[in-house]
Amino acid sequence: MLKRYDGIDAYAFHLRSLRKQLAMVGQEPVLFNCSIRENIAYGCESCSFERIERAAKIANIHDTITSMPEGYETRVGERGIQLSGGQKQRIAIARAIVREPTVLLLDEATSALDSESEKVVHLG
Repeated sequence: MLKRYDGIDAYAFHLRSLRKQLAMVGQEPVLFNCSIRENIAYGCESCSFERIERAAKIANIHDTITSMPEGYETRVGERGIQLSGGQKQRIAIARAIVREPTVLLLDEATSALDSESEKVVHLG
């Protein structure tokens, strides 16, 4: 159990403040029936397009997105049905990165990625 965070007693933090510093991506990413841009920006109150694009580049999904006819405005369908498992995971990773967390937890979050994409994500 976490007792200290960056040398400070974890109980000294407000829960909301602590949650803003953490992001997690699981093995089964959750995507919403909206655009890729909206899926990446979900939960980020002040995300500029440049910030979304930067997160997508770090997650190694930017080139895939820009090759789609509607780019970042491409609708992913219910639960991301229009995308492959690896594409869904990279979008979920971009969503976590766009929040600029201090700690990024990846729980089997790269399991559907090819080895090159996994390497790029880890080196981010």
